[in-house]
Amino acid sequence: MKIWSQNKTARYLIELAYRGTDFHGWQKQPNAVSVQENMEKAISTILRQKIEISGSSRTDAGVHAAQQFAHFDCSEPIKDLGRLIHSANKMLPKGIAIIDIYYVPNDSHSRFDATRRRYQYRLLKHKNPFWEGLAYHFKGNVNIEIMNEACEVLKKHTDFQSFSKYHTDVKTFNCTIESATWTENDDMFFFDIKANRFLRGMVRTIVGTMLDIGQGRLSLAEFEQIILQKDRKYAGNSAPAEGLTLMEVGYPEGYY
Repeated sequence: MKIWSQNKTARYLIELAYRGTDFHGWQKQPNAVSVQENMEKAISTILRQKIEISGSSRTDAGVHAAQQFAHFDCSEPIKDLGRLIHSANKMLPKGIAIIDIYYVPNDSHSRFDATRRRYQYRLLKHKNPFWEGLAYHFKGNVNIEIMNEACEVLKKHTDFQSFSKYHTDVKTFNCTIESATWTENDDMFFFDIKANRFLRGMVRTIVGTMLDIGQGRLSLAEFEQIILQKDRKYAGNSAPAEGLTLMEVGYPEGYY
């Protein structure tokens, strides 16, 4: 039995979460398992039509998402969204979960309409099996105070080409950082950063470079010069993917 009714195209916004460990990132690609591919396969099977899904953020291989959004078009309005969510979650791998699906206007776009993203990077001070694959076990000691000073330097700038992967297909390297801060508890360090948009590899490269600052290998003045150089080769190593989670994607009030 079909789960839609009226004969006209409809657009839907999916809210989902995933553990990125078993996937080669969000975006589908040849000879690799992606979150997007799994989502499209499940929903296409249930709706019995080819469904293409567009995500709000393209997380890299091994990166997690506590909240991700994506949209898709259906040839007919879906009558029972609850049934679609239940059926899709049964088909999807255990590392992916649909939280909800919302009907949105046909000109809505999960990526271009998003006004902010928030990421969190987690560093484990000691081995902890409960955080295995969700945090980076970092064995060094860092000065969190100076790393927070580096956050203030970061917020003074808008061009972050130095923290972007090479050969990225973007029109601009400008991002507006709303907040960036390091915190810690007994077992972990947390880096939280919120901006209107992020470049490919940006957060992990910022983290890797700030760890050099926290260990005394890089000064704040040198950090600012790296930003001004606008060249990835001057920045530090990219921190491992397992420590990074997309925590939140924001939209205008009343969007869905």
